[in-house]
Amino acid sequence: MISLNIKDRFGLLLCLFFFAGILTSFGQESTFKDTKLPIDKRVSLLLDELTLEEKVSQMVNSSEGVDRLGILPYDWWNEALHGVGRSGKATIFPQAIGMAATFDPDLIYQVSKAISDEARAMFNAAQEVGNYNRYTGLSFWTPNVNIFRDPRWGRGQETYGEDPFLTGLLGTSFVRGLQGDHPTYLKTAACAKHYAVHSGPEKLRHEFNAKVSQKDLYETYLPAFEQLVQANVESIMCAYNRTNGEPCCSSNTLLNDILIEDWNFKGHVLTDCGALTDFYSDIGHGTVSTKAEAAALALKAGVSLNCGDTFSALTEAVNLGLVKESDIDEQLFKLLKTRFKLGMFDPAEMNPYNDISSDVIDSKIHRDLAYETAVKSMVLLKNNGVLPLKNNLKRYYVVGPNAASIDALLGNYFGVNPQLVTFLEGISSRVALGSQVQYSPGTTLDQPNINPIDWSSGGAADADATIVVMGLTRHIEGEEGESISSPYSGDRLDYDIPKNQIDYLKKIKGNHGKPVIVVITGGCPMNLAEVHEMADAVLFAWYPGEEGGSAAADILFGNVSPSGRLPITFPKSLDQIPAYEDYNMKGRTYRYMTEEPMYPFGFGLSYANFNYSNLNLSKKIKKSDHPKISCTVTNNSEVEGDEIVQLYASAKIKGIDSPKFALKAVKRIHLKAQESRELVFEVTDEMLEVFDQDGKKINPKGDFHFFISGSLPTQRSQDLGAVSGLRTMVQIK
Repeated sequence: MISLNIKDRFGLLLCLFFFAGILTSFGQESTFKDTKLPIDKRVSLLLDELTLEEKVSQMVNSSEGVDRLGILPYDWWNEALHGVGRSGKATIFPQAIGMAATFDPDLIYQVSKAISDEARAMFNAAQEVGNYNRYTGLSFWTPNVNIFRDPRWGRGQETYGEDPFLTGLLGTSFVRGLQGDHPTYLKTAACAKHYAVHSGPEKLRHEFNAKVSQKDLYETYLPAFEQLVQANVESIMCAYNRTNGEPCCSSNTLLNDILIEDWNFKGHVLTDCGALTDFYSDIGHGTVSTKAEAAALALKAGVSLNCGDTFSALTEAVNLGLVKESDIDEQLFKLLKTRFKLGMFDPAEMNPYNDISSDVIDSKIHRDLAYETAVKSMVLLKNNGVLPLKNNLKRYYVVGPNAASIDALLGNYFGVNPQLVTFLEGISSRVALGSQVQYSPGTTLDQPNINPIDWSSGGAADADATIVVMGLTRHIEGEEGESISSPYSGDRLDYDIPKNQIDYLKKIKGNHGKPVIVVITGGCPMNLAEVHEMADAVLFAWYPGEEGGSAAADILFGNVSPSGRLPITFPKSLDQIPAYEDYNMKGRTYRYMTEEPMYPFGFGLSYANFNYSNLNLSKKIKKSDHPKISCTVTNNSEVEGDEIVQLYASAKIKGIDSPKFALKAVKRIHLKAQESRELVFEVTDEMLEVFDQDGKKINPKGDFHFFISGSLPTQRSQDLGAVSGLRTMVQIK
């Protein structure tokens, strides 16, 4: 038996207390989980606990879990362009270009809010069953705020059109709806993409150098991105291409000078998927020779997250002295902060978004919202009086390759839904009992018929009205890997609707004298000259989502009045615009185009008849006094409907080359039959800014002409049936 004196006993007791303290500390949670600390402090504490290898593992889209710290695996890649995509049942809203045609930022906010509700509900469900696969997360790589500068770009359908103001307006609303308004937590994390000067050619995107002047850069390509940064968008995705010689994902100009220094962006930057591979691959930019060099180049430029695996070489880059571990810490800090803001390291009960139930997914409220958005997006391009149709004619003939097509509803980056309403289903559900509805596709999407037998033209001759649903689907236009029937990697280099569809329409039209109504699906401008000539009415439906068939049917039968407006110009032919590879804005979009288009920007017809009157300018004053322009809009018909009131400016400043027209404000209003409403627009300082050749904003003295109308205020709009607007001038002294 060992006997200890008092001094030895005291020493032993101290040792026991010391080791007990160590054991107790092992049982406690890591300090970064202390929710009482500021987020920045918690991120720093977490960085301190990660090894270099663990840090690197968090900087690729498929981030590994760190078991010893209780960090779960997380895949950053998720999509929500027009509904939660690629993750299961979800509400499918109209494609982004269709949402743009509503010209309604409040509606787009409601759509985005519904999408983020469903996203949180789906995330909560996936977490419960331990599903950490791609497309289960809360970081959504949307919206796409690139400018749809050329109708040949197959991914233009993902954008909000060709106008920087409208793109920024709707993009900001979409970001607000996705990210929520909680003071602590993000509902989801939005992403502005693809930064910057990115809109085709799709086939060349991994090697292409977009050359652009400073004036075009700041006047056209960057404003929407800047607006989303001001709206606190959480992340920015850098594009595949080069801009003025610099790969976008290592561009000091774009990522440091503009994004960080000028705009004070606080979120994280991520790469488009595989973009860093283009730095060192044989068919890419050839910027560097190795994977480690590519990873180091992007990291030091300000990239935090790599979609791909190039950043897995960051450990090697540190060992080679290409970067320091402190460089990794700087970028990983921004990335981890997003996860903290999403509440991923906090107790579930602290985050109210964890309470969102799966009942919201494709709920009646969301389906009704999808229907409303589809109705407000569709653009009536022609109507010789045959619309609206009566719903009790003896026989309707529904034909065309897209009449019963699900793909014609979806566009790209879509979700799935068990109750997609095709055009055939929508039309047949609205026809009165006692009337007949017959259907035939008549022809395929893009190939001539092999069988020479023609029953369709005879069926059209026997019908009281024939509805032809034709156009495009995502198989012909879209992203390079998705458009399986496209000979141009998803782009639309021929501009025409497939010839077999035009030939089929000619047979349907014939000489029988019965009404032929054409519904066009697609996400881009296309040559509709022959369609416009043959059809009695033309309705452009975009990719209208799960309720597209119902929305189109209600417009055709007059249950609602069409109100969509074109967010992009439809040229008559590609001969009217510059070469696809030319990023100079001269001759492009309604702002700079000198040719007469087929359909102008902002154009769309209604069943109602709107009139503009009582134009008033408050007074001639200095620009700082903010003059007000007012007018009265009257519905001079017996049909209620929505009018999209558009305010355009045209600067007449000596020595300044400004856009012919520039959209400055929009207001969507609903007017009952014979109702009038006064509208007031305040002329802000921003409306009176122009850009010089160096891309600098200036506020010059001179004349600014303002136009208020329901379409672009040109003769072509009036020739097509648009309402004539009003014009006034603000003189800046």
